[in-house]
Amino acid sequence: MAVVQIGVSRPAALGDGAMRVLLSQMNAARELAITQRRNMRLTFTNANQVQIIREEVPGPTLTTIRSVLFESGIQFVLITGLPDTPDAFGNSGPVVFASATGTPPEVKFTPEGVFVNQDGVTLNGSVFVALPAQALSARSVTIFGSTGRIRAYRWDGRAWKPV
Repeated sequence: MAVVQIGVSRPAALGDGAMRVLLSQMNAARELAITQRRNMRLTFTNANQVQIIREEVPGPTLTTIRSVLFESGIQFVLITGLPDTPDAFGNSGPVVFASATGTPPEVKFTPEGVFVNQDGVTLNGSVFVALPAQALSARSVTIFGSTGRIRAYRWDGRAWKPV
């Protein structure tokens, strides 16, 4: 029975780990933007990498502060059939920021802690991570742009639950 339990709980544990990495990167970017009085970009690349990039003054110089990869096969992925999170910022893709333009969109925290795009427009959004085709590993992190508040959700098989 223990083998069965480990097989079921492993995807959930991997999803939790990736969610914590994503939360820590987002919180760090916001705190760095406020304390260093610089815009801090967040990039979501290579299907499993989060980067914090500082915009230097005077520009246009960029400095990569931190780059983190998800482990064990976790990726930015939207599991087919799962509904949007309770914050309802969208689930049209694994990384969704309303009003973001560009490919990929440029998103960043300002020195005031606000989450904006390259035009200074406040953004709300969701980032979904999971093991591909493993619904119980699905996790989401949402950002409220005007306040910079970051929330995490876990899919429990029936609904998104706040963490």
